[in-house]
Amino acid sequence: MNTWRNASLAATAAAVLALTTACGQEQGTNTNGQSVGAANPAGAADSGYGAGTGAGAPAAGAGTAAAAKPAGQLAVWDSKKLGKVLTDSEGFTLYRFDKDTPTPPKSNCEGDCATTWPVVAAGDAKAAAGTEASLLGEITRADGTKQLTIDGWPMYRYAKDTSPGDANGQGVGGTWFASAPDGKKASPTAAGGGEEAKEPSGDLAGLSVRKDPKLGDIVVDAKGMTVYRFTKDTAWPMKTACTGECLDKWPVVAPVDKNDVDGVTTKGFVTFDRPDGIKQQTLNCSPIYTFAGDKKPGDTNGQGVGGTWYAVSPDNKLVGASE
Repeated sequence: MNTWRNASLAATAAAVLALTTACGQEQGTNTNGQSVGAANPAGAADSGYGAGTGAGAPAAGAGTAAAAKPAGQLAVWDSKKLGKVLTDSEGFTLYRFDKDTPTPPKSNCEGDCATTWPVVAAGDAKAAAGTEASLLGEITRADGTKQLTIDGWPMYRYAKDTSPGDANGQGVGGTWFASAPDGKKASPTAAGGGEEAKEPSGDLAGLSVRKDPKLGDIVVDAKGMTVYRFTKDTAWPMKTACTGECLDKWPVVAPVDKNDVDGVTTKGFVTFDRPDGIKQQTLNCSPIYTFAGDKKPGDTNGQGVGGTWYAVSPDNKLVGASE
């Protein structure tokens, strides 16, 4: 009995040691031994939806998700900023999640995620005037709820939209977008407002290196946008202090294939399953972001913001941060 127990403890210790080695804290990162998972990001108000931001995705059914509310008679809102946006019968914006799949239709928003993004019940949903009724469908979630889909994309509302016409969920985390009437991302530049926004063309890797005249070699994403780290995050245990409204300003870098990296460290190159349901790329287990204030490739407007946000070197150091 003692032999089995000792072997079990040894195996557990080895597993913890291996994970610590892969995702250990970077030397020089000051966390003061404090848990910063629920810390209020510099310059951002507490959203109320990011508390308890420990590592790992929430278990299905975790948290108290809002009861699914039927969509009723769908309608189309013509927004100058977003183009044609699909709404429910009360005028609330409907959203889609990039981590979901339309073929086959599947939701990847569970637990705490479904609290922040309440699912839209299929129920008595009716197509908006001038749209194709055949695009409406439904999926059955784990709790038995029938969720509305548009051309296969599961539909959600956003808990912080408090009035008809609000679209506070647009672009959150770089993965949530208002839905066009055909289930695509709403876009003001597309014909009819219902096509996917076109991404800039280019041959950049998912993550690569750009030589900045002031900062030197820094990491950029596939669009050439500067990549940043937040000093209030921790690599081990892997936690984020950027939640809620913080993600409006600092969208996460979506997971990147390890083979789609050029000149950037792949040490600790793992996906962070955030408690809000968003999957985020890490470098040496440190979560990485872009900055909404950077409007074009080459911008570094996020550098040094709040004394906590810094561009990242190819070996995952904070560029320009004091030791």
